[in-house]
Amino acid sequence: MKKILISGFEPFGGSAINPTERLINDIKNESFADAEIRTVLLPVHYDECAELLLKEVVRTFEPDAVIACGVAGGRTAVTPERIAINTKDVPPESVIADNRGARPQDEPIDPEGPDGLFATLPIRAMVNRMKEAGIPAAVSNTAGTYICNNTMYAVLNEIRKRQLPILAGFVHFPASTEMALEKPGLPTLSQDTMLRALKVIVRTTIDELTE
Repeated sequence: MKKILISGFEPFGGSAINPTERLINDIKNESFADAEIRTVLLPVHYDECAELLLKEVVRTFEPDAVIACGVAGGRTAVTPERIAINTKDVPPESVIADNRGARPQDEPIDPEGPDGLFATLPIRAMVNRMKEAGIPAAVSNTAGTYICNNTMYAVLNEIRKRQLPILAGFVHFPASTEMALEKPGLPTLSQDTMLRALKVIVRTTIDELTE
């Protein structure tokens, strides 16, 4: 039986809602006969997000795959990320810091790490299957420079350094309809649609692992 670790984030940026928190709670109620699902809620803190995921979960659970999830307000589709870059940066004009007020600029995540690391999850197959299921989906070529990118890079970097046989990557979800009540005008997907998308993502990952 394969082991899949799925992470989501707490709310941030003044919002009371992060749809990925609800997603990781809901996915635990889904049955995958050939996989064990473990979930973890991450803090929106630079570096601590990755430390929790890596030290307290990856190293104890020893998953076959890590699917990290986050929200990207403004996107209109579910977007698996292709690459994470070795940068922590909050633009001066941004009003959003992390949940402890940190606003790093032009800082490396790992001063000795590569400039970028590619996802090893089957992102194209995920997108194709989501589209076949009628779910808006696209491959994204930028995970940004905020906590989501920090988490994705740190996980892939740990796997690289320890030469672990783990597939890993990051998926951004649009704002939920509930979030739009707080911030009108955001493109949204329903929570049910996002859960369907996550189930497709998990199923595609399991299939990749068992081929």
